[in-house]
Amino acid sequence: MAGLNHHAAGLADLEAFRFADEEAFLTAARERFKGVFLLQTCNRIEVLVHGTAGDLADFLHDLGREKFEVREGGDVLRHLLQVATGIDSMIIGEDQILGQMKRAWAASQAAGTSDHVIDLCIKKAVHVGVEVRKRTKINRGAVSIGSAAVALAEELFTSLKGRHILVIGSGEMGMLVAQALAAKDLTAIYVANRTYERAVVLAEKIGGKAVNFGELKRYITLSDVVITCTSAPHPVITRRFLADAMKGRCWPLDGHPRPLVVIDIAQPRDVEEDAGEVDGVNLYTIDNLRDVNEHTLASRKAEATRAHDYIESELDHFLTMLNAASADDALRGLYTWAEAIRVRERDRACARLQGGDAQTAAIIDDLTRVLAKKLLLDATYSIRACAEQGQTREAEWLVKAITRGDGLCFRKDD
Repeated sequence: MAGLNHHAAGLADLEAFRFADEEAFLTAARERFKGVFLLQTCNRIEVLVHGTAGDLADFLHDLGREKFEVREGGDVLRHLLQVATGIDSMIIGEDQILGQMKRAWAASQAAGTSDHVIDLCIKKAVHVGVEVRKRTKINRGAVSIGSAAVALAEELFTSLKGRHILVIGSGEMGMLVAQALAAKDLTAIYVANRTYERAVVLAEKIGGKAVNFGELKRYITLSDVVITCTSAPHPVITRRFLADAMKGRCWPLDGHPRPLVVIDIAQPRDVEEDAGEVDGVNLYTIDNLRDVNEHTLASRKAEATRAHDYIESELDHFLTMLNAASADDALRGLYTWAEAIRVRERDRACARLQGGDAQTAAIIDDLTRVLAKKLLLDATYSIRACAEQGQTREAEWLVKAITRGDGLCFRKDD
């Protein structure tokens, strides 16, 4: 597993590592790995592969990515469970990550990159994520990135009562922002989206006003706060655009415009980085939400500890399941070898029974099939037992000893 997240990377690093075309990334990765899973959220990018850490690092380097963290072995499993339970999120205990993992999994399956090992890993992670939320109060009153943005705005103004707020973006994040705002005593909530019909749907849900994207400048002029969270691959608000909008916020004879708070929680960014230099504009990004997380974490330390304990208790079971799955490839080779021999000898026997009828051929086929299965029963048990104990090399040696006559290479102390 390799990637970056909010713990060690700022927005610039995340943007540099992000893959704009996820389908193209999965297609390229499919040529190098047995299985691939790509998770991209506003504050993390994680690449999970069924392969080696070295190959993954080389692959990312080939794609021009230089700064990232690599995990392997049991550390990958632990990290997956921490991500799914929300204890690794910027907003501790948030529930949004589970939906994001499921959608990323569906994308991997659609691209044909989610093999049985990837499927097992993500299925287990989601299951543990759900269980932790049932067993603890880690998501009790939890906030999302969207509601954290609203909390930041409220902190900056002391109160949002009587304020005008513009939300740009009506996707999942926009919905979370709008729902958090609906609980405040606002004078007006404006919702803008490139697809006007989607803005109308969200505005109706929260009692706000839908805004056509062409009227964006006018409603920026009217608003006290702008929270933007589109999925656009490039900035939708440039410095020049914002500077023009701020001209409409100047009172007659006043040299400076009324202050405007802009909170950009999109990834990639919706607002050009230097837009914060425009007179009167106070620009905040995801990096500014870390203080909200610290407050959240302080109030949930006990629940986070319980979640950690549950994760550790599940790791051994997770590892056993994964090791057992790794035996499937070895066993597949064993049974392919046995089936080839069975079919060859069945056909020879049928050829010797000149004039044999279909019933005789069916009996011989059943007999050879049962014999092959029973002869491999103990070997199958031993190979799977080795794999479950993490002895994957030993499992491979057993298969090679049976199919190729290789000597067993166990260590003297085994």
